[in-house]
Amino acid sequence: MSVVDDVTDTPGWPVLRRWPRESAARAVLITLLVCTICSALIATVVSVLQPYREQNRALERTQRIRELVAGVPGLEDLVGPLGSARLEPRVVDLASGSYVEGVDPALLDARAAARDPASSIALPPGRDLAGIGRRANLATVFEVFENGELRLLVLPVHGAGYVSTLYGYLALDADLDTVRGLSFHEHGETPGLGSEIENPRWREQWSGKRLRDPSGELRIEVARGRAPASGEDAAHQVDGITGATRTGIGVTRLLRFWVGPDGFGPFLERLRRERGEP
Repeated sequence: MSVVDDVTDTPGWPVLRRWPRESAARAVLITLLVCTICSALIATVVSVLQPYREQNRALERTQRIRELVAGVPGLEDLVGPLGSARLEPRVVDLASGSYVEGVDPALLDARAAARDPASSIALPPGRDLAGIGRRANLATVFEVFENGELRLLVLPVHGAGYVSTLYGYLALDADLDTVRGLSFHEHGETPGLGSEIENPRWREQWSGKRLRDPSGELRIEVARGRAPASGEDAAHQVDGITGATRTGIGVTRLLRFWVGPDGFGPFLERLRRERGEP
C-alpha cells in the first residue's frame, strides 16, 4: 500500500475514501490538498523569518557601503568617521536630476559609460567647460544623513587640468551651496606645481567657500594669485597655485561645470525644490 493510500484510509478523509483509488479526481484533490498544506507551511516560515532576512540585508548593505567608501580614493577623507550618521550611495540621472532605481551604485562605471555613445552625451565646445568631451548619463552621489536629515552631499567631479584629467570629489553642506571640502585622488599634473592640489594646506582653504553669490551666479574659483582675505570675492575664492595657473583654471572650470546645468545642476535644483527653497 502506498503512502497516499495510508493517508486516505485514515479517519477524517471520508470523501476520498468513497472514491476509487484509481480515480483521477481523487489524485487531483490529494495533490491540491498537499500543495495547500505545503504552501501554508512555507508562508508561515517566510513570515517568521522575514525580520531576520531584513536585518541580514541591512547588515550586508552597511558592509557594502563601508567597503565602497574605503575602496574609493579620496572619498573617505571627505566623509570622515560616520559615527551615528548613515551614508547612502545613490545613482542619479544627470539630465533630469532624478534618482535611478535598479542600478547598483557599486557597479556603475561612469568612465566606461562616458566612452559609450549609448550611455553618454557629447558636449559641444560651448558647453564643455570641464573639457571632458562626453558626459555619462548617470552618476553616483553620496548622501550622509544624521537623524533623518541630510548633512553632507558628495559629488564626483572631473575635468581637464594642465597636462592630465583631474578626478576628485566635492563635498557640500546641507545647504547645497557651502563647500565642505574638495579632494583630488587621481591626476598627472606636474610634480611640485599642479600636483599641489593634493597639498592639505591648499585643500583646507575650500572649507566654507560658497558656490554662488546671493543673486545665484556661480562664483566659486581658484584665484590668480592670492585670494582676498575680505570683500565679496573672499567667500568664493581660494589661493592660486604658484606656477600652476592652468591647473587652477582647470579646477575652476570643472567645478563650475559639475554644479552647473550640464552636471549636477538639475539634481541640486530638485533637492532645493523638495526642501521648499527658492
